[in-house]
Amino acid sequence: MTSRRLLMQASLAAPALALLPRPARAAYPDRPIRVIVPFAAGGNTDILGRILTQRMSERLGQAMVVENRTGAGGSVGAELVARAAPDGYTLLFGAGGPLTANPVLMARIPYDVERDFMPVGMVGILPMVCQVSTKVPVRDMTEFVALMRARPGEITVATPGQGSAGHLALELILAAAQLRAQHVPYRGGSAMIPDLISGTVDAAFVELPSALPLHRDRQAPIIAIATPEPFPLLRGVQTFDQAGFPGFTAGSYGGLLAPANTPAEIFGALQSAFAATMAEPAVISRVSEVGAIPGSAAQRTPAGFASFLREELAKARRAAQLAGLRPS
Repeated sequence: MTSRRLLMQASLAAPALALLPRPARAAYPDRPIRVIVPFAAGGNTDILGRILTQRMSERLGQAMVVENRTGAGGSVGAELVARAAPDGYTLLFGAGGPLTANPVLMARIPYDVERDFMPVGMVGILPMVCQVSTKVPVRDMTEFVALMRARPGEITVATPGQGSAGHLALELILAAAQLRAQHVPYRGGSAMIPDLISGTVDAAFVELPSALPLHRDRQAPIIAIATPEPFPLLRGVQTFDQAGFPGFTAGSYGGLLAPANTPAEIFGALQSAFAATMAEPAVISRVSEVGAIPGSAAQRTPAGFASFLREELAKARRAAQLAGLRPS
C-alpha cells in the first residue's frame, strides 16, 4: 500500500464517522486495547512491543494489553488483526516474519500486508547475528565459514523458524559461499537458547536482542553481525562484510499496525500517541539497550513505515530468489 493510499484511506473514513450522532461515539479509547504480538512471550518482537505499550498506554489513558498469538511464522496473529473490527481496539505489533518473509515464502497466507493493514510506525530494527555454541572451536565468522566448508552438511544452524528473517539470512550466506549446513527451525528465538547453550545445535542465526545476553555471559559468543558498520555494543565482532560477504545486511523489525479502514480520528489518536512515546529519550534508550536500532524519525511515521515495509518485501523477494527458496 502506498503512503498516498494510506492517507486517502484515513481521510475517507472521517466523513462517515462525522455523520454519527455525537452521543453515539465515545472518545477513543474508552476501554483497553489489545495488541497482538504474533510470537511467543519473551522473544524479540514481544520485548519491543512491551517497551512501546507500557508508555504508550499512559498517553492514551487506557491499558494496552499484549496478547501473544503464535503459529505459522506469525501469520496466525497477523490474520487475527486483519480480520478484526477496524475500531482501534485490536492492533498488531508486527515483525519481519508475518509482514515480510511469509508473503514471499508461503504459497497461501490469509491476509494481504498492503491491503489489510495501516502502518502506524516502526519502533526498531533488530540486526541479525550469527552466534555459536562454546563447543564450536571458532573465534569469528571467517573461521566458521572454513569449518562449514571442511564439514559440508554436518554443522547445525538454528533459526527462529522456517521462513523467518534468520532463515532467509542463513540461506543467503550459504548460497553466497556455496556452503551446506543443516537448518534447524525453532518456534521463536527464545526456544533455541537451551540447545545452543548445551551444544545440541552448533550455531544460530537470530536477532541481536536474543543473542546479546548469552554473548555477555559467554554462553554463546556472537561471531558476526549483519550491520553496515561494526556495532557499538559488540566491540571486536566482525560484520558479515568483514568476513567476506560484501554489503551483507539483514535483520527483522518491530512496529505497530492497525486494521485497514480504521477511522481517521482513531488512527490519528494512535499515531499521535505513538509518535510522542517514541520521542521519549527513555524509550529510545530502552530500545537501544536490548540490542535494537531505534526507528528513524521517518520510519516512525505511517508513510515512512509503509515505505520501509515495501522495501523489505522487495529485499525478501530478491533474497529468496538468490537462495533458491520457493513458496510452499
